[in-house]
Formats: sequence, C-alpha cells, structure tokens
Amino acid sequence: VQLVESGGGLVQAGGSLSVSCVASGRGRVFNMAWFRQAPGKERELAAASDWSSGSGYYAESVKGRFSISRDYVKNTLYLHMNVLKPEDTANYICAASGSWKSSTQYIQPDEYDYWGQGTEVTVSS
Repeated sequence: VQLVESGGGLVQAGGSLSVSCVASGRGRVFNMAWFRQAPGKERELAAASDWSSGSGYYAESVKGRFSISRDYVKNTLYLHMNVLKPEDTANYICAASGSWKSSTQYIQPDEYDYWGQGTEVTVSS
C-alpha cells in the first residue's frame, strides 16, 4: 500500500487549509490517521479516523479546529484545518493500518503499517 499526501503549503495564522492522502496498491486499508512532526520534535498524532464508526479522534491541541474525514470509495483521507496557529507548523504524515484497530490502538503510531512521506504545512504569524 502506498500513501501519497498533498495540499500542504503556507498559510497565515487564523487561516484554513486542507490536506489529503490517497491510498493505492494491493492490500486492504482499515484505520487511517494524520500524524505531524515539527522540526526538532517527536511525531505526534493529530487526528485518527475510526474505521468502524467513521468518527474522529483528535489531539487536544487541535480539537475544535481540525476535522478528519474519509472517502472510502476514493480511498482518500482528508484533514480540514481551521483557525491555524504557528504551532501547527509541521510535516503532516498520513498513516494506515492493514488490520482493524480498537480505539486504544489506533492512537498509537506503532499500530500503523503504512506511512506516507508527508506534506509540509507552514503557518506564519
């Protein structure tokens, strides 16, 4: 399975941006998520999509501002980001699992089997 992200760019604080991730290739994809990694910092989960319910899980730092959605027909994951802050600046990386994950599992990066290269998001102050 290959994951290719797109949609990153430069945006002013308070603005909005959406990024997307297309999954392709052989193999079935279950849970998908967006992680992010800022320069000099560890990778952290931003949002995850629950495969069973379709609901989203969000890190406290993005809750109320970000929205994750998934198009199962197009095999595409989206992250809609609003009221962006300079601290949201990071490489946004798409991840997918090859098996079903519970809600306690899909928030853990080690539970994901496939990773994209990421798309850079820069928020200027």
